[in-house]
Amino acid sequence: MSDQQKAWVGVENGMVLEGRSVGATGEATGDLVFNTAMTGYHEILTDPSYAGQVVIMTYPQIGNYGVAEEDAESGRAWSEAFLMKEMSPLASNHRSTSTLGDWLRKQGVVAVDGLDTRRLTRMTRTEGSLRCVVSTTDSDPASLVAKARAARSTDGQDLASRVTCPEPYTWSGAYDASYPNEVVAPEGPRFRCVAYDFGAKRNILRSLAHCGFDTTVVPAGTPAADVLAMDAQAVFLSNGPGDPAAVTGAIDAVGDLVGKLPIFGICLGHQILSIVLGAKTEKMPFGHHGANHPVRDLLTGKVEITSQNHSFAVVPDSLPGHLELTHVNLNDHTVEGMRHRTLPVFSVQYHPEAAPGPLDSAHLFRRFHDVVASTTKR
Repeated sequence: MSDQQKAWVGVENGMVLEGRSVGATGEATGDLVFNTAMTGYHEILTDPSYAGQVVIMTYPQIGNYGVAEEDAESGRAWSEAFLMKEMSPLASNHRSTSTLGDWLRKQGVVAVDGLDTRRLTRMTRTEGSLRCVVSTTDSDPASLVAKARAARSTDGQDLASRVTCPEPYTWSGAYDASYPNEVVAPEGPRFRCVAYDFGAKRNILRSLAHCGFDTTVVPAGTPAADVLAMDAQAVFLSNGPGDPAAVTGAIDAVGDLVGKLPIFGICLGHQILSIVLGAKTEKMPFGHHGANHPVRDLLTGKVEITSQNHSFAVVPDSLPGHLELTHVNLNDHTVEGMRHRTLPVFSVQYHPEAAPGPLDSAHLFRRFHDVVASTTKR
């Protein structure tokens, strides 16, 4: 490799690896996490929940099918940097609009391949989600490690305010007739839903639309009074990045909405709702990031394979008596879902919209519609 093609990864524990630059030039820092999905790299890169994080892909070959813009989960890339074993320079899929390399450069994402991603993943599993720097300009090991140690982690950061929409808007995504039957709108009324955007993925908003909701999306800091003034019949709390305890404005707003409207939360929304209802959250050693996590639904007894992306979780022993544990991760027994015992309020830690990932849990949007239907006076 020539000097122009090289790139380096420095980790706060002192590790420095050299690879090949396959994205934008420059430098980026963040928490190092690994994603175990075999496909869906475009959806991963455009998931706002990855703000503040550098993503390692454990699957060895990435980019084979290029990039199709219709698969984007937001309007831009959010991952701070992207690390791979091998990136394909070609795009084999007829739907693709560009190669992954061209797209990464256009998006300004620093990306590196030629890395020992197995080594990086084993290190992250053993030592936790360490801070790192990815650079195409600095090759000095001591400098790289120093930059990694000086980088800010996601602990204590309200990253939702960084990725949220600037003002309210009505979701008007096109209806897809091929969408799974589990979330196609049932016969009956449609409901007015207000969705808090903590970093909402487009397929979540599509899923709400398919399941019978006319959705208005609002910024993360929207006060409860503004939501109630919209004559909403339901509230949805989206996914998002960072530390849930730091999103204090949303915690205050959701606290004012509990007991007034039915609420469904996903990912960061689940964590914020848990805090509001008296539970605690903590940072996980290396989080859950992938499309293959088994979760048991304690209400039905079924095991569903789920798509996940989070570095914080609800502390199991902190759930107060008025909350019922509804879902458990079968890998590490962490909290994957809960519901209020008397109020129409429930949430899950994973991503039932599955982008990327399986559709085992898509029925939860239908469950939300049923809950709203049973509690709404028309």
